[in-house]
Amino acid sequence: MSVEAGQFSEVEGEFPEDRFLDREESWLRFNQRVLDLAGDPDLPLLERVRFLSIFASNLDEFFMVRVAGLTRRMATGIAVQTASGRQPREVLARTSEVAHELMLRHAACFHDEILPALAKEGIEILRWDELADTEKEELHRLFRRRIYPVLTPLVVDPAHPFPYISGLSLNLAVVVRDPETEETLFARVKVPPLLPRFLEASPSRFVPLEDVIAENLPQLFTGTEILEHHAFRVTRNQDLEVDEDIAENLLQALERELLRRRFGPVVRLEVEESITPEVLELLTTELGLDESSVYRVPGPLDLGGLDAIADLDRSELKYPPFVPSEAALPHDTDIFATLRDHDVLVHHPYDSFTTSVERLIEDAAADPQVLAIKQTLYRTSGDSPIIDALIDAAEAGKQVVVVVEIKARFDERANITWARKLEQAGCHVVYGFVGLKTHCKLALVVREESDGTLRRYCHIGTGNYNPKTARIYEDYGLLTADPQVGEDVTDLFNHLTGYTRDTEYRRLLVAPYSLRAGLVSRIERETDNQLRGRPARIRFKCNALVDEVIIDALYRASQAGVPIDIWVRGICALRPGVSGLSETIQVRSVLGRFLEHSRIYAFENGGEPEVWIGSADLMHRNLDRRVEVLVRVTDRNHCADLLGRFDLAMGMDTQCWLLNEDGDWTRHGGSTHIQTHLMRTRRWRTVDG
Repeated sequence: MSVEAGQFSEVEGEFPEDRFLDREESWLRFNQRVLDLAGDPDLPLLERVRFLSIFASNLDEFFMVRVAGLTRRMATGIAVQTASGRQPREVLARTSEVAHELMLRHAACFHDEILPALAKEGIEILRWDELADTEKEELHRLFRRRIYPVLTPLVVDPAHPFPYISGLSLNLAVVVRDPETEETLFARVKVPPLLPRFLEASPSRFVPLEDVIAENLPQLFTGTEILEHHAFRVTRNQDLEVDEDIAENLLQALERELLRRRFGPVVRLEVEESITPEVLELLTTELGLDESSVYRVPGPLDLGGLDAIADLDRSELKYPPFVPSEAALPHDTDIFATLRDHDVLVHHPYDSFTTSVERLIEDAAADPQVLAIKQTLYRTSGDSPIIDALIDAAEAGKQVVVVVEIKARFDERANITWARKLEQAGCHVVYGFVGLKTHCKLALVVREESDGTLRRYCHIGTGNYNPKTARIYEDYGLLTADPQVGEDVTDLFNHLTGYTRDTEYRRLLVAPYSLRAGLVSRIERETDNQLRGRPARIRFKCNALVDEVIIDALYRASQAGVPIDIWVRGICALRPGVSGLSETIQVRSVLGRFLEHSRIYAFENGGEPEVWIGSADLMHRNLDRRVEVLVRVTDRNHCADLLGRFDLAMGMDTQCWLLNEDGDWTRHGGSTHIQTHLMRTRRWRTVDG
């Protein structure tokens, strides 16, 4: 690294220009940590297979959104130098270099480690030539029955231009020769996406779908000679751009963009390394790509489909199942009476989502004393009991208001469906603000108590109202009947659904109005406390740390000597441990069975710790272009519980990855994995597999 000790000025605010790590490379390094898990022989085998699948799916999204966005900005001339000091073309070149390296490592892990390990357990993923004759015969019959009818070969000739290749579709490039004219033609066959990625040739023996299609190509091109065939896959820009200022219904505009999205420009071409130069040149020419956008890997392509292998019914090759605790809100308690007595802090998936958050909405829908339910929905599952409860409440005559964020990336179509279903049931559905995504996780229940007074019950969470992801995403939620929180959440819903300029709250920090400034002022308070000799410390847990204003405030605090612990899952643009700049900052990442998703922001506050939880990561989009909420946790036991998580995560004996000043992550061994520890020591019970 070019930064040398003693380079920094003692004058506050003067920092080196290269104090930020590149965010795109940092994200790729996060996916590298996912790949590390796939290569970990101490993990259950099918969980390693799942991490291979997650790596592939993550990389698809990275190209569809981040690389595509950068390419689009460069093409339109609006790309500027990044905060890391790199020019856009440098970022793109470095991204391509690292992505090529990681894709090759991914393929090597699959071929050299996972395939042999699966074979030892009686699970085989084979290519066509490795199958037995009886298996080939059965697959030929399967092809005629189930695959052949849905295939559409498209030839390229003067009457048929090169076909459109949809994003993330798997294809076969086929070269055929007409024996009568000796003419050579190119054709494309799309591998049907709704069929299984890997076909079971015989029990526990699988073959890629494209291999079966390739062996039956003569049936698609009768009377011709098949000269060669190669699998390929393209990735297109699939980020949505919706002009919310136009006089058009937002749902209609978004539906139009969803149709247009599949025609976005190509940003990546994946090919098997056996492809011939002639076919590759044809593909790159027709798709308008240069060599840097071509990714050659050993087949098969599209290993995101390995999730089907990971789902095999082999419990001995998976994590032991467990049942989340229901102790936070036992069945035999009245949820409203409990919350009137004390706040409840739930930690998913260790605490049951079903018997806490979901139960709050369901009980509110069924309770005749409940007058109104208001809730934000960013992502939810297709069969969500929460949706059903909101519909039941509306049909029972309660006032139900739902703020639906239909622009949640890749969930747009599902959210449109639920928005319309809710509207049809009589719910008031609104879509937040023009230009802002409503990303906060809020629920408000207004109930008339037995004495005739109205009381508000709230849930503020760090994760979505999605019962399925709540089983695998680590998140916190605060359930409370505190009057101040109730007033704040009421005011915020009025802000979301009506027209009010009130952006001041009692126990909330809300983006884009007060969240960044609120965090910076608290960082500065810790800096001042440190200089005055008072207890000072900063501890952040988030998915991403990118915002330059926040990072610079942390640098100033570190220069003053404030101990700072950063626990980040994904991107981190802060350089820790740099002499004279960030010597007191340590950055760690924990990955494992559950996806670390919660956001916690804790300040020592002179010996009276102040702890906040909520939906906001420390990124520009969260702080400037989204409605985000942090709530202050006031119960001393809850604060101690949250701070104890940091003590455990930052312990020297805890398994994690450590970030150095150059942006490299090093895996740190230890006898304790925080997720395993929590599963063993908290309120839930483990179930034998």
